[in-house]
Amino acid sequence: MDLRLYDTLTKDKRVFAPIDPSKVRMYVCGPTVYDFAHIGNARPAIVFDILFRLLRHRYGEAHVTYVRNITDVDDKINDRALRDFPHLPLNEAIRKVTEKTEAQFHADVDALGCLRPTVEPRATDFVLPRADGKTDMVTLIGQLIERGHAYVAEGEVLFDTQSMPDYGKLSGRRLDEQQAGARIAVDAHKKHPGDFVLWKGSSDNEPGWDSPWGRGRPGWHIECSAMAAAYLGTTFDIHGGGLDLIFPHHENEIAQSRCAHDTAVMANYWMHNGFLQVEGEKMSKSLGNFVTIRELLESKRFGGRNWSGAVLRFAMVKTHYRSPIDWTVDALDESSKRLTRFRQTVEKFGARAGGDVAPAFLERLADDMNTPAAIAELDGLNRRANEASDQDAARQLAASLSLLGISPDMEQRAPGNELFDDNIRQLIGSRTAARANKDFKESDRIRDVLLAMGVVLKDGKDTDGKPVTTWEIAR
Repeated sequence: MDLRLYDTLTKDKRVFAPIDPSKVRMYVCGPTVYDFAHIGNARPAIVFDILFRLLRHRYGEAHVTYVRNITDVDDKINDRALRDFPHLPLNEAIRKVTEKTEAQFHADVDALGCLRPTVEPRATDFVLPRADGKTDMVTLIGQLIERGHAYVAEGEVLFDTQSMPDYGKLSGRRLDEQQAGARIAVDAHKKHPGDFVLWKGSSDNEPGWDSPWGRGRPGWHIECSAMAAAYLGTTFDIHGGGLDLIFPHHENEIAQSRCAHDTAVMANYWMHNGFLQVEGEKMSKSLGNFVTIRELLESKRFGGRNWSGAVLRFAMVKTHYRSPIDWTVDALDESSKRLTRFRQTVEKFGARAGGDVAPAFLERLADDMNTPAAIAELDGLNRRANEASDQDAARQLAASLSLLGISPDMEQRAPGNELFDDNIRQLIGSRTAARANKDFKESDRIRDVLLAMGVVLKDGKDTDGKPVTTWEIAR
């Protein structure tokens, strides 16, 4: 069965043909870790998790590499670090913010049933040349300068967009249309208004690294170019992200990567999920409809109840990933009722052990991840199981739900607290190991990370005199 995917670059749906079927490679832009992830952030996490599962089903788990980065250098992070930890050195404050919010993000998307990516690199680990020789940002920028695609001006390194004849192909924005105006900052040192920053200088109260162009930090776009090349090579199969990233982020990623590596493409397929609005309006803090994943999981703010990760995931996939989605209480309620029916059928026939994925379901999913049509097949399996006492249909229902990332008992689990607690226990375990190895610096660092998450530790000894650590949420 062919897998067909819509490619934003070519603007058509094509049969997916990996460069190497034994090494299928996908990169997806990940979170900037400075605050709780909102429900809009959940959409790409879920969409590309389903694609990851589908690729693993088609090519084998060992033959698919999924890279999703963590952006841990960003002006928003700097601002949050200065606000939350004003008395700490900036680098320490930034570390506290990013480790805390990365842990929050993982707990939230785990609750949504998302698998962890194969690799999850942090941007700050790829700024300078590495001992392992993997691609880094400073070296990549140097290559662009050497090849005439970047220039140094006013303490910055800028990409020369005019050096790339087909710049703008992904977004359809021609370079000659990108003139001075409200949407493009115009600086006198730029050769063209569309030129963008690869490296910028850092002040004393900003993070910085020593480079051939002075102390500074990378631009946003170069981060993903470096990390994608580091783990997937100069050309790979799929690059994904939200629709809002097409321009300028993905457009500029393509420009940097192709020009630095002298390749015809960066990725063979570009995939983008659509926008999300809440109850018919754009999500905005000013409108009071801004909602985080954690709030949906743990509070009763949205619709007077908290929702399980399974319900949130199912509500998300009822809409095709490329279409806009309206996030409503009614949609969540309908998803909850539908999942309950599926769960009851699976339990009735004892189908938890699974079986083969329903062929018709798989066919719909393989058609550019047509989840609405695939879910319609689930409804058919559910009816067949109950009306004809068809145990095989119940097994196929369980297996098909699993491919969507929904296990039969997921709706009944404690939504967020359980995963938050598991994360705390893992951190405490790492701290206990550090203390046993007399690595007190690491032990103190983990304690501070937990404190930043609102967790207070108490060290003591058990009845045998062995060290034991208990914890509680700060009051």
